[in-house]
Amino acid sequence: MACTVILPEDFDEHLPIANAPERFEEARDVAARIGEAGVDLMSNPDHAAIFVDPPHLVAGPLQHLGYTAGWDARCYPSPVDGCDYINVSSRLSDDCPARERSWFDYVAVVYPVDTRARQQMLRQGYGNPFIHHLTFGVKPPSRASGDLVAYAGQIVRHMVQTRARIQETVGQELGTLIMALPQDVLDQARFAEALPGWMSGLAQDQYLVEPMQGGGFLIQFFVLTGGRIEVALRLDTQQTFNPRSVQKISKDEISTAQSPAGHPVRQ
Repeated sequence: MACTVILPEDFDEHLPIANAPERFEEARDVAARIGEAGVDLMSNPDHAAIFVDPPHLVAGPLQHLGYTAGWDARCYPSPVDGCDYINVSSRLSDDCPARERSWFDYVAVVYPVDTRARQQMLRQGYGNPFIHHLTFGVKPPSRASGDLVAYAGQIVRHMVQTRARIQETVGQELGTLIMALPQDVLDQARFAEALPGWMSGLAQDQYLVEPMQGGGFLIQFFVLTGGRIEVALRLDTQQTFNPRSVQKISKDEISTAQSPAGHPVRQ
């Protein structure tokens, strides 16, 4: 399967970020390999996470492109590397011309809370601002049943298989499969009974299930050291992220230290 992911060619005109060429080159390579493994990706990336201080250096240009800052009326505390950051999401409107130029559906603008966090961010030498990671969207499977629990099973199995394909392709350990699912699914007794069968033998410490605040599905995992690339399936969400997921991801799955070699950072 050919890679369909496209990254915005006019990125540097709006956000001249020093490490963007390196991140984009790596992202295109990984996306091509994932596509060859048979994973069907969305053409527009789901989101980019950009670390910056002060936030207006990124949020301002995004606004001019057609993004709405804080569209979901949420901020997401993010304890990365033991330091405190705040993540505020910008969303690109559906009819914005930038969407046709393959700009991300969302951008997470992540900024340090205090001097210690700022120093940790700058110490890595990527610049200010810098792209922390890019996230590819996975196309959801076609719904085979009107039953929500049955469809949740389709989606979960699809992402378990996707994760296995990608792990075989990249040849290194991947991050935790974090599954934020509708509360209506989790409340069903048959969900707990069915879940182990959906996981295809994946060890319990390699996945996490939690309710998706605001409804919908958001299933994600990280690829490459420090979380430089992420893969996510999103369906019917009313906010960019799940706060509980952001806490887990920030603490255990990502780092500002992103050496090209090795495995995802786990603290």
